[in-house]
Amino acid sequence: MDYNDTAKLPAVRWGSGLSSLGHAAGAVGSACRQPSALGHNTNGGRRGQYAVHSSISNQALFIVPRLRIRDYPSHHAKRAMSRLRPVLLVFMPFAAGYYLSYLFRVINAVVAAPLVDDLGLDATQLGLLSSVYFLTFAAVQLPLGAALDRFGSRRVQGALLMFAAAGAVTFARASGLTGLLVGRALVGLGVAGALMAGLKAIVEWFPKQRLALVNGAFIALGAAGAATATAPVEWMLGWLDWRQLILLLAAATVAVSVLILLLVPDPPKGPAPVSSKTINFGTIYADQSFWRVAPLSALCIGSAWALQGLWAAPWLADVAALERWEIVHHLFVMAVALCVGALLIGVIADMLHRRRVSPATVLTTAASTFLAAELALLFRLPIPSIVLWALVSGMGAATVSRYSLVADLFPKEFAGRANAALNVLHIGGAFAIQAGIGVVVGL
Repeated sequence: MDYNDTAKLPAVRWGSGLSSLGHAAGAVGSACRQPSALGHNTNGGRRGQYAVHSSISNQALFIVPRLRIRDYPSHHAKRAMSRLRPVLLVFMPFAAGYYLSYLFRVINAVVAAPLVDDLGLDATQLGLLSSVYFLTFAAVQLPLGAALDRFGSRRVQGALLMFAAAGAVTFARASGLTGLLVGRALVGLGVAGALMAGLKAIVEWFPKQRLALVNGAFIALGAAGAATATAPVEWMLGWLDWRQLILLLAAATVAVSVLILLLVPDPPKGPAPVSSKTINFGTIYADQSFWRVAPLSALCIGSAWALQGLWAAPWLADVAALERWEIVHHLFVMAVALCVGALLIGVIADMLHRRRVSPATVLTTAASTFLAAELALLFRLPIPSIVLWALVSGMGAATVSRYSLVADLFPKEFAGRANAALNVLHIGGAFAIQAGIGVVVGL
């Protein structure tokens, strides 16, 4: 009896009588006494391709295919790879781009001293040089959001990073303030889409209910660039001058651009999107729910970016009277706090979302903590400054909850526009605050 003989086993219905059931049982017993009949021994070997099952509800006996045991590992491996694919091919390349964006944003806090010594910049020029990054960054946010929705994150981000690399080369070869400003402006343009492109890709590839968690992990990995721009950059300046360091960053930027263009797949196709005329920037800025989030978000984020990107180091030197190694240590702790804060806020927002608690609760709590830490620094309360600066930096990572709030307000087909509309306020606030502090310090 071979495998095909199992098809000859009688299929008996409950209502056909005990005699028929007895004949069926006899046939099954005969098959089980012949090991070759079902391709396995009576002790449950692994070679069987079919199994005989009994049922007394509707049909007494039926034949169903059995999944071979050796198929299970490959089955689970395929499921694991399907889950890892968005992480490896989408999340990680865009996180690398955002890492470089953060590194470019805050690196001036560490290379400011060599810049001043080499080119003789004053406080006003240094503030302008750092803030022009935010100026071009903010200027392209609205057209960038529309481009992301139309052309996709991969094409836009891959192309823009090439501008960042060109700006880094220009900055490194500059002999005066004009060349530095042009290079810094190009860098700001080139990395302007790093955050928005990543958030857009996350919306397209990950479940909506996990956006806060994935956004938190994304911002945490990207913010590691801020940590790299402290003690590691200080260490590298012992081996390289600031120009060689910026050229090294230019080469890394080209590599990430090529990685994104070649590795990241196009997003999965969903239902036909709503017409682009339905939601535009005017619609977004006219939305009352948007303005419940935007002002507080822009004030906190703009302040955090302006301080960490430049003015924390001069404050620690002139007001707190710390040595350079202590300043670098403070900046490193702030950068680590930013990474941890982004991930922690993402995890908390994800947990609260499951309990039907709005991300707005996370936003207001983070903003209150941020303001309290700034006031404690201003009034010189007897609290270790490194703790307060870590709170300022960590609570600045509340962008996690802000972008997940915006994602709930608008369809994902317009995630690029919605995030850009909020981000232009963040960057614009950072530019105004950073440049304004420079003017005040220069008085």
